[in-house]
Amino acid sequence: MASAPLRLSRRERQIMEILFRRGRATAAEVHQDMEDRPSYSAVRAHLRTLEEKGHVRHEAEDLRYVYSPVAGLSRARRSALRHLVDTFFGGSPARAASALLDDRSTRLSAEELNHLASLIEKARQEGK
Repeated sequence: MASAPLRLSRRERQIMEILFRRGRATAAEVHQDMEDRPSYSAVRAHLRTLEEKGHVRHEAEDLRYVYSPVAGLSRARRSALRHLVDTFFGGSPARAASALLDDRSTRLSAEELNHLASLIEKARQEGK
């Protein structure tokens, strides 16, 4: 899967979260970890769909399939964030950051503020 965004249904996201947390899992293990569980057959169908979309792969192990994510968690996070920024903030990371920082419930530590400041400075230097 090149750099296509992870466009997933709620159930597919739920399954991917389980696979990222576990690293690898059978359909039965995924089913067991799901909240508000669909049928076992539905979980298997979602896993097949995720595999067809290129998000998961399977290995045969002891007469069952063991599934794992194709992309790493950091890549999936970047893809999901890019999709969110494109969808809700017109592709502007600055608008997304402003929305996060304008929220009165957001309290950043001095360390987080310093990290953000260094990222902004780095972006300024690269933009010259």
